[in-house]
Amino acid sequence: MEIIAMPFIFIYHVVHYILLSPKRILSYAYTGVLSVIDKLSKGKVTAVKEERAKEEEAILEVESMMNATKISSKEKLVIDKEPLVSFRYKVRGSSGKIINGTFEGPSVDEVRIFLQNEGYEVLEVVPRKFYDIDINIGGRFTAADLSFSITQLSTYLKAGISLIDSVRILEKQSSKPEQRKVYQKVVYELLKGQDLSVAMEKQGDKFPTLLVNMIKTAELTGDLTSVLDDMAEYYTSKEETRKQMVSAMTYPIIVLCIAIGVIIFILVSIVPSFVEMYEDNDAEIPAITTFVMNTSDFIVNYYIFIFIGVAIFIGVFVYFYKKNRGFRKNVQLVLMHLPVFSQIIIYNEVYNFTKTFSSLLNHGVFITDSMEVLSKITNNEIYKELIAKTIINLNKGANISESFKGSWAFPVAAYEMIVTGEKTGQLGLMMEKVANYYQVLHKAIVKQMQSFIEPIMIALLALIVGTILLSIVVPMFDIYGKIQ
Repeated sequence: MEIIAMPFIFIYHVVHYILLSPKRILSYAYTGVLSVIDKLSKGKVTAVKEERAKEEEAILEVESMMNATKISSKEKLVIDKEPLVSFRYKVRGSSGKIINGTFEGPSVDEVRIFLQNEGYEVLEVVPRKFYDIDINIGGRFTAADLSFSITQLSTYLKAGISLIDSVRILEKQSSKPEQRKVYQKVVYELLKGQDLSVAMEKQGDKFPTLLVNMIKTAELTGDLTSVLDDMAEYYTSKEETRKQMVSAMTYPIIVLCIAIGVIIFILVSIVPSFVEMYEDNDAEIPAITTFVMNTSDFIVNYYIFIFIGVAIFIGVFVYFYKKNRGFRKNVQLVLMHLPVFSQIIIYNEVYNFTKTFSSLLNHGVFITDSMEVLSKITNNEIYKELIAKTIINLNKGANISESFKGSWAFPVAAYEMIVTGEKTGQLGLMMEKVANYYQVLHKAIVKQMQSFIEPIMIALLALIVGTILLSIVVPMFDIYGKIQ
């Protein structure tokens, strides 16, 4: 029976090998012939098992060889591909103004052609030296920059201008060289056939993650202008919130700096003069005067060390705040438990969270994808943990509201609105209402903070200045008594 079945097995293998790729046929045919000869000569059932094992081994060997060939060909393509080189150029714009800049391209000719197509008169394109400064250092777009640029881009697209030409207009009207270069690189990627989201993503951290993801969603839905309008409104609102915070903190900071300067001037220049007078008249020095005098001597003698110490402290604090997650979380926990300041931080974070979440949901982004975007745009570790907990709960099939239930960092009103949105199926609309509500609360609490800080500053300055004046006046009574 085994000998009779051998020809059928051989025909099966031949057909099977023909259906495979030509590169495998020789290897498989050779293995198959050997296996059939072995079966015919030995006539053992175990030969079938050995043949199958050899067959599988041959398949794995051939596939590994083909994969190695593919990898080597890919590596060859990477090697053969001409690397990008940084060039420094000098061009003349349409207004006749000379513009200097840097750009990365495969060759001088390609950079020159690109600049000519952009409407510039190319004067010079040379490889950038290692000591030349790259104008692309920095160049990140602030909320104010994005608000203006996105509004302009949406307007151009609605007017029927193509996307590439719209970005070119943004490049021409940009007053910052580093941002102009970013727009140039976006145009360069668009000319290569890339999508706008991909072109923006290739610029590193120049554009926010939220904006890139929203544009990527808009490209899938074909509603780019609508998304741009929403993003322009979002960044306009964000810039207004930032300005309110800056305005509220400007006055106290200026007053504090002036007060510190005046106090240091009194301690360094005025107090030593009174000290000499007291010593000449053998006046009795009270404890408060001794303390002020010692403080004055310390500042005069060690002002360099004080300055260096303060600079080192600030540098270390900033470094650990940026690099160390645990340190940053502890600092944020302290700030979020201070009176007034806690409400400012919580209201601002809730506003940013709900506003961004509503924008993502209203434009068709999945909830899990929205949470991943939200985790990248916030710098608050407490809210990062809440979002991470939400992602875990979503993977388990739980609701979003479960993660925020009972959290001290998430107000009850916002939590109840999330629950309502989940029950009604209008989570995006509810998040938008929550964002508007907490934006109003944030504005009110910022004004309250300003009125809260001013009397505290006045009281603190009165205490410090009063202490210095008292330390100067008290010994005078002793001198006056001796004169009498």
